[in-house]
Amino acid sequence: MNKLGVKEIEQILPHRHPFLLVDYIEDYEPGKFAVGYKCVTFREDFFKGHFPQEPVMPGVLMVEALAQTGAVAILSLEENKGKIAYFGGIKNCRFRGKVVPGDKLRLETTIIKCKGPVGVGHAVASVDGKVVVDAELTFMIG
Repeated sequence: MNKLGVKEIEQILPHRHPFLLVDYIEDYEPGKFAVGYKCVTFREDFFKGHFPQEPVMPGVLMVEALAQTGAVAILSLEENKGKIAYFGGIKNCRFRGKVVPGDKLRLETTIIKCKGPVGVGHAVASVDGKVVVDAELTFMIG
């Protein structure tokens, strides 16, 4: 297994707090897949407004966390080191559950297609084995 802590992730991704949404990578294979985690705490800035009476992690941030996880896989390829992965599109995205403070969000993105600077990843986020988001994410390497 290839593990990465936040310092190693920061060497691959340009994101920084508060927008780095992956706490650690449990395993990855460059150009193939990455499995990471976001430990969701009550102290997340977005909970102040979403929603104060019932804190729920915004769906768009769950998708962003999945994209960052996939970016670890694609940007760890030697030819992509130092580059940025941009969103190109989101298809078939489904939100299937809430993510709340105390949840450990498992993020898994598998690269299913890559041609030149454009690729597609299949992304699934889950909490305690229950899928909360699944989507197909298109990215462009810049």
